[in-house]
Amino acid sequence: MLKKNEVYTVDITDMNFLGFGVAKIDGIAVFVSGTVTGDRARVKIIKTAKSYAIARCEELLTRSAHRTEDACPVSTACGGCAFRAVTYDYEKELKENAVKQSFIRQGMRDVTVAPLTHAARLSHYRNKGQYPVRKNAAGEIVIGFFAAKSHRVLPCVGCDLQSDAFSPIIEEIRAFLLENNVSIYDEESGKGLVRHIYLRIGEKTGEIMLCMVLCGDRLPHEDAFVQRMTEAFPAIRSLYVNTNTKDTNVVLGDKFRLLAGREYIEDILCGVKLRITPQSFYQVNRDAAELLYEKAAELAAFDGSELLLDLYCGIGSIGLSMARKVKKLIGIEVVPSAIECAKVNADQNGITNASFYCGDAADAEQLLASARAAEGDFVPDVVVLDPPRKGCAEELLAYIARLGVQKIVYISCNSETLARDAKFLTENGYVMGEVFPYDLFCRTGHVECVTSFVKKG
Repeated sequence: MLKKNEVYTVDITDMNFLGFGVAKIDGIAVFVSGTVTGDRARVKIIKTAKSYAIARCEELLTRSAHRTEDACPVSTACGGCAFRAVTYDYEKELKENAVKQSFIRQGMRDVTVAPLTHAARLSHYRNKGQYPVRKNAAGEIVIGFFAAKSHRVLPCVGCDLQSDAFSPIIEEIRAFLLENNVSIYDEESGKGLVRHIYLRIGEKTGEIMLCMVLCGDRLPHEDAFVQRMTEAFPAIRSLYVNTNTKDTNVVLGDKFRLLAGREYIEDILCGVKLRITPQSFYQVNRDAAELLYEKAAELAAFDGSELLLDLYCGIGSIGLSMARKVKKLIGIEVVPSAIECAKVNADQNGITNASFYCGDAADAEQLLASARAAEGDFVPDVVVLDPPRKGCAEELLAYIARLGVQKIVYISCNSETLARDAKFLTENGYVMGEVFPYDLFCRTGHVECVTSFVKKG
């Protein structure tokens, strides 16, 4: 049995998706922070459990060939970039293998996983940033990211993953807060005003959305703030206040108030102009998402006669990118504001064969009720699924199978739930195709996948 504070010399034989090196001591898996596959290190046990232990690196004895220089000053404490200390070639290998292992754990050893595809940029690809604002012990305003497994804010406004456009905006906001002695939220007392800074950018249009998340309804000197930010940064086309007075880890509250500009920004994805509101889901890596959606359309192999059903459609980005390839597109989404955006997005792109309706994928039997009330009874030829990380409910997959849908194109941000759902579909009348992983989250422990299922016979 391993004991806390004991020191061992180990060889690191693998890495997990939190960026910890993996070693074995007396047959027990030990997860070691600060190490990568191929390292030899002296490590100190800091936590033990029945089947594993956690350790930290005390001394690196032999450096792995997979290592690369990590220039980020907060990466170790932040933990967001799990693979920042390894070469990108090795990161790709880890992600491809992780996808394969997800299917192997479901007993699907024969699934073919293609090499990982990525866009040209490996850094500064994120079009969305959420920055907590707090004060440190010295009373200084700290803006950045939470340290791993804590609510301590690490000062970092120039993250290598975020858009270059965000850093100067944050510094200008910091200056405004200091000059006007604006109070900063304190989690322990629940007092103070400014909680987060929320930014989005349309990379093709350059349009920026700025949202100040407050534990209150108004920002002091709002008019001066609006004038200062819009004059300093003309790309800001949408400026909001969001109210979040709850004691919660959730960043955004339910109430948004527009201070200046439009209620949305726009971006262009797969040739489709999209309106993006503060609540809208939009892929954070636009360039890689474009490659992913193009592959999804390729897997669907449309001939122009199909009725396409886009589930979890959000603002319509996936379905609208395919609409001109099919006879009819129907999108279903549970969030009413997203449906309204999807309708506008169809109109402003001159797409006349698309309709969007509210429906909850968690309630399979009622999912198409509003669509059928308007469209009449229908059976889709192709269904596109892009669920959240938890994947699809078994009831939804069974319902799709009962409908007799001929082809399913499944986009997933979690290969574990994709593999689980794939096992169900293959056991219920579908043949699965090749899995194509896409790196929408370079340097982090996440990977997106797309695959297809064709009904037998």
